[in-house]
Amino acid sequence: MIPMSAILYPVAANAELALSRPQGRAAREREARALAKEAVVFTTDPVGPAFATREAALDAYRGRVDDERRTGGPPPEDRYCALAEQVVTGNGRAPRLAPVSPTFQDGRRWPAPPAEPPQTAWRLMVSYWRIATAERPIEAPQARQARRGKQALDSETLKAIARAPLRPVEPQRALDIGLFETRLPENPNIVVPDE
Repeated sequence: MIPMSAILYPVAANAELALSRPQGRAAREREARALAKEAVVFTTDPVGPAFATREAALDAYRGRVDDERRTGGPPPEDRYCALAEQVVTGNGRAPRLAPVSPTFQDGRRWPAPPAEPPQTAWRLMVSYWRIATAERPIEAPQARQARRGKQALDSETLKAIARAPLRPVEPQRALDIGLFETRLPENPNIVVPDE
């Protein structure tokens, strides 16, 4: 039997400290909370400069990320770093893309893509246990609950909601019956296949 080892994520106030001077490393939230002596949140943040090519980023972070060009790599417990490609503009920030409307012309639904692909850069992404009291961007509330709330939302909260992935209001409930099953009219407690 092969022994399994869990990834030991750094415990720190931000991603830079997670790489350079973590308070410790923990695989589970309970262990991270004990190291930080307060609440922690698992997060992944970009760190360091942006690189034009993946090869340049692999060379810069040798030993921290998996590199298919070389044998070995970081040990299993140190695999908390990864490279990610991001779209950037001249100022180094991700551009704001305008929504595209369908064209429905010449048998195509969407307009032709731009002739030149957007400029991208490679960044190091660090997954770590962030200390909850550390300075952090606004945590976006669930969009539907925020919209139905009586208080007015400021612009920063609206931006945070727009950047956040969709989150459900409540966890999805399990289905009572399958897609091709039905309940008998004479006895609703019995489920039968519907063919």
